[in-house]
Amino acid sequence: MGDTLAGVLAVEGGQVSVRRRERSPAKPASPTTEPRWVQVSLVLLALAFLLSFLLLPLLLVFAEALRGGVQAFARAVTEPDALAAIRLTLLVTAIVVPLNLVFGVSAAWAVTKHEFPGKRWLVSLIDLPFAVSPVVAGLVFILVFGAQGWAWPLVDEGWDFSLPLLGQFHLQLPKIVFALPGIVLATTFVTFPFIARELMPLMEQQGADEELAALSLGANGWQTFWRVTLPNIRWALLYGVLLCGARAMGEFGAVSVVSGHIRGRTNTLPLHVEILYNEYAYSAAFAAASLLALSALVTLVLKTWLEWRHGESLAANHRH
Repeated sequence: MGDTLAGVLAVEGGQVSVRRRERSPAKPASPTTEPRWVQVSLVLLALAFLLSFLLLPLLLVFAEALRGGVQAFARAVTEPDALAAIRLTLLVTAIVVPLNLVFGVSAAWAVTKHEFPGKRWLVSLIDLPFAVSPVVAGLVFILVFGAQGWAWPLVDEGWDFSLPLLGQFHLQLPKIVFALPGIVLATTFVTFPFIARELMPLMEQQGADEELAALSLGANGWQTFWRVTLPNIRWALLYGVLLCGARAMGEFGAVSVVSGHIRGRTNTLPLHVEILYNEYAYSAAFAAASLLALSALVTLVLKTWLEWRHGESLAANHRH
């Protein structure tokens, strides 16, 4: 029998009755055949690795940050250059995450809900930032928008053109390299895949049946998206936003190339940590680094809560 109850025939007073008794559930078979000591050794080895290479360095960051006392820590994170780096980091993250939110949802919608020529190329382009070094991405923006780049005339002098019935126009791009736009572009490029890649497997698994049903009942495209598609992907979307935000705040390579390292203006918090460390201001460097570590811990806690609270829907993203 497939259930946990076994039937027992009994004869009472000339009548046949069926008595059911509980059957103890079978002990699940182990998928491994290694001895117990091998399994315990592997677990202890994994824990030792995590403690040595992840937890211990994290504790050392906070210990070094507080070595000079709380007052020294407060001075290090509130001095003008540190505050400027914190503000710039938060500003870039506040710009990049909504941009990637729109781009990621649009790309996932296009890939999973539509068939069109070049679909595989689009998926490959979405994965491109994973394959390209962030430093190379920063160099690309230098080659395009730098003083020797092909788009420099649009930045330096602009372009005059005319349109019928509308008259003359002057198009001029803002300064991009060694300025906020370049940092935003570089960070957007590096963090682009996180939201799209979280949504694509889930939206592909869900299919288009619910959207088609909503359209057949008279809903338009926006109503279908807001009331059908978005509720189905909201937790995976939040998961991708968390990863995107954490990556944006900690980005170093691409931003280091395009920022110019101008103190108080184009230095994000990771770049500020590097400058302090190179100047042998170790306590201040670790104090600034502890802020990044704290933001990573907050992201990890939120990520763990999402996986615990909505693990089934999030696990669907990683089955592909």
